[in-house]
Amino acid sequence: MAVYPSSEEELIKAVAMATQRKTKMKVATKYSHGIPKLACPGGEEGLIISTRNLNRVLSVNSTSMTMTVESGLLLKDVITAAADAGLALPNGPYWWGLTVGGMLANGAHGSSLAGKGGAVHEYVVAIRVVTPASGDEGFARVRSLEVGDHEFDAARVSLGVLGAISQVTLKLEPMFKRSITYIESDDSDMAVKVIDFGKKYEFANITWFPGHKKAVYRVDFRVPTNTTGNGSVELFIPAPALSLEQIRLEEETLEATNSSDGKCINSEMIINSQSTSGYGLTNNGTVFTGYPVIGFQNKLQSSGGCLDSNEDNLTTVCAWDPRVRGIFIYQNAFTIALSKVKDFILDVQKLRDMHPNALCGVELYNGILMRYVKGSTAFMGKQEDSVDFEITYYRSHDPMSPRLDEDVLEEIEQMGLFKYGGLPHWGKNRNLAFDGVAKKYAKIGEFLKVKEDYDPHGLFSSEWSDAVLGIRGKRTSVVREGCALEGLCVCSEDSHCSPANGYFCRPGKVYTDARVCSKVK
Repeated sequence: MAVYPSSEEELIKAVAMATQRKTKMKVATKYSHGIPKLACPGGEEGLIISTRNLNRVLSVNSTSMTMTVESGLLLKDVITAAADAGLALPNGPYWWGLTVGGMLANGAHGSSLAGKGGAVHEYVVAIRVVTPASGDEGFARVRSLEVGDHEFDAARVSLGVLGAISQVTLKLEPMFKRSITYIESDDSDMAVKVIDFGKKYEFANITWFPGHKKAVYRVDFRVPTNTTGNGSVELFIPAPALSLEQIRLEEETLEATNSSDGKCINSEMIINSQSTSGYGLTNNGTVFTGYPVIGFQNKLQSSGGCLDSNEDNLTTVCAWDPRVRGIFIYQNAFTIALSKVKDFILDVQKLRDMHPNALCGVELYNGILMRYVKGSTAFMGKQEDSVDFEITYYRSHDPMSPRLDEDVLEEIEQMGLFKYGGLPHWGKNRNLAFDGVAKKYAKIGEFLKVKEDYDPHGLFSSEWSDAVLGIRGKRTSVVREGCALEGLCVCSEDSHCSPANGYFCRPGKVYTDARVCSKVK
């Protein structure tokens, strides 16, 4: 069952109804871009509370530079409303099809070590959360939190288990301009340069194309607002559905023929095309003519033009639209502390050099995106200054079908998560990434106390969220035949891979504690 409240009052009624009936519930957003099952309610008759209609700007205060919004408002609309008032959200994800509540639940972020950092929750100064309550209280209550309240640091990255966020107040800044230049280089000294580069430029990031030993450094910083330039960015253009289907068919053919070389050829063409076109940047809103690209924050911080495609017209769509047989992917994302990031990169390069073509597949999906994330006081936020590695790659529609070179990506995944203690992004990743993750958070105990106080009967919990938080000994891993192929488990025996297709459970080549599904010839 699903409900679509359009006001805080209606949200309160929805939570009260479910509480009175002892019905499990979860909040879902308009587009539901989260990959793990955090938005799936427990029980057979769980309630989905959609924030699709909770999408208004409630107030903008130019004096205090704050904006109060409903939790279902898209990042795109936050940016637009702020700009209309001469203000800007300093940081946020590069994709604007996320809601404010969804970004807080998942700890969504852009890239910055400067100031408050790149995470959206660092710019929140007040939150209103609707939680279950006793019958004497009407079965639901609103908790109003602000900076300084103990529970505030639990609610800022809530994982959706504390209640339903109704309103959020964001602290903004006066509108500013940025200057962006992409510098292309080989990756030979990237491990040495990565930390200093992130500290030098406020909005720095690195796009890594490991198969071609190439790193693209984004030199990105503030400039005076009177600097000439009206630049913009669009990273997510609508694509013809027929083209997406053809691209998918080509990759399936390369998988079926075990053609790593073919993926390297195709990825080189994509890399060259991106370079020529300025990696989505334009100098005047229309074309890219050269660096630096200078423009206002609201035009350079985020994009998502494919969302503007007609929802009922499947001619052009976002590349991942499930209504067409386009891309079908995994997305691993984990953050590694600055103190460990050099050694992690060196290990990945060592593994890459053993399998020179094995990582060309991730380059078909824009390579490995490296973003800088600052440590947070939020209980379930990043524990220290880190680099986030986001890796996107092919996924078969058949869960029992192995992937080309999957052992290399599995080793990198386990290396990042286990050898280097990486923290998985709450809104991405496969099951294995979340096993035992709660132990990596110093204040997990305080978070769980707030959870118990706000929702003592676990109505906003599910088996999945309990497993993620390590409650009652539950685990996110699912051990069964073929489980390692989908990341449901780390293989411990051959049957967890695909022996019939020649894939057996073997140790990693660089990280020998890893257990990966390798094709034995």
